[in-house]
Amino acid sequence: DSRIGTENSVSSLIGRNNATSFQKKTRSKLVSIPGTRPSVQNGQLIVSTGVTSLDYVIGGGLAVGTLLLIEEDQSDSYSQMLLRYFLAEGVVCGHELFLASAQDHPENIMQMLPSPILDDNVSTDQGDRPPTPLHLHDPDAMKIAWRYQNLPKFQTTFGSSLFGHCYDLSKPMEQQVRQAAKCHTFYLPEEKTAAKESSHLTGPYAGLLQCIQALIQKEGFDGSSSQCTVRNVLRVCLHSLGSALWGDDLCCSESPTHYHALTTFLYALRALLRSSLSVAMVTVPSHLIQVRVVIMERITKLSDTTLTLESFQGSEKETNPLYKDYHGLLHIRQVPHLNCLLCAIPDTKDLAFKLKRKQFTIEKLHLPPDLSESVSRVSKVELPGCGPTSKHLDF
Repeated sequence: DSRIGTENSVSSLIGRNNATSFQKKTRSKLVSIPGTRPSVQNGQLIVSTGVTSLDYVIGGGLAVGTLLLIEEDQSDSYSQMLLRYFLAEGVVCGHELFLASAQDHPENIMQMLPSPILDDNVSTDQGDRPPTPLHLHDPDAMKIAWRYQNLPKFQTTFGSSLFGHCYDLSKPMEQQVRQAAKCHTFYLPEEKTAAKESSHLTGPYAGLLQCIQALIQKEGFDGSSSQCTVRNVLRVCLHSLGSALWGDDLCCSESPTHYHALTTFLYALRALLRSSLSVAMVTVPSHLIQVRVVIMERITKLSDTTLTLESFQGSEKETNPLYKDYHGLLHIRQVPHLNCLLCAIPDTKDLAFKLKRKQFTIEKLHLPPDLSESVSRVSKVELPGCGPTSKHLDF
């Protein structure tokens, strides 16, 4: 009897040890923070950018502890829109925000956040309605070639995801909802505290870095504060770094004085993000720094994810009928390698963005087919060895 009791106790102990080890492998890596989820590809904790189609093309979302670099379009309108989407998603999820700007006041940017759509039944406008399907028995239906009838339609939109929220650009976010979020701002013209400058870091960048570092340590995003019991994510938004308004002459001079100021700041910022529960979205006017191509290559390498917005406004593509359904192109320059040897490669690199009345979407670039009756062909085909004027071949 004693032997049987010993075997039962050993077996129960083994069962408890197996269950405990299994729980440690799963629960120890997951952090329950609202608005976050583990990535299916590499298990990294990710957040939504606010645009579900953008989350899809970059691998499901933006990983916590990484830096997203957006190369601005020439008018800086679409890059600011992505910045507002990113901030609005943080407000809805209850994340803390840090917004820094040298051009527009942060309060004005916060007042332009889009309103979230929390209802499941979202009414679409005239421009967002899907096309009515055509029936083959309808005599008035459009007739196409017989070889195209049974082919599936080309899907330009990406699959819908339950991660993230939808927003209405035609309505601003309510003031009560916006004020409920904890937002820290850094407006350069109003900053009077002088920061310690280094040999490669100017005053504005040094003050901005010290402000972000103090916020991360004070709020306990790096895990140093034992008083912080509620775990949260810090969303850092930095608008138009590298411009002359930040005291940087990268865009104004071919031989800038502070050559390594921006790259040094990004290097230090990336180190802060890696060791804290924070994520950053940075916009850079790359079209003004094209003189120094080496600097843009270094800025890209110092970021985790790099996107370029190419707007059709003021270019020849604006009047091109091939791009009449889009407002610009989206180029994915770089995607991160996190906890894996291979990165999440998008299905296609031909991406375009479209601004509708209520939303901003990213779709697969799909040019319309050539349905003209007359197909341009070469009238005269010259075969080697047969002569240019020979019409009949003798065998």
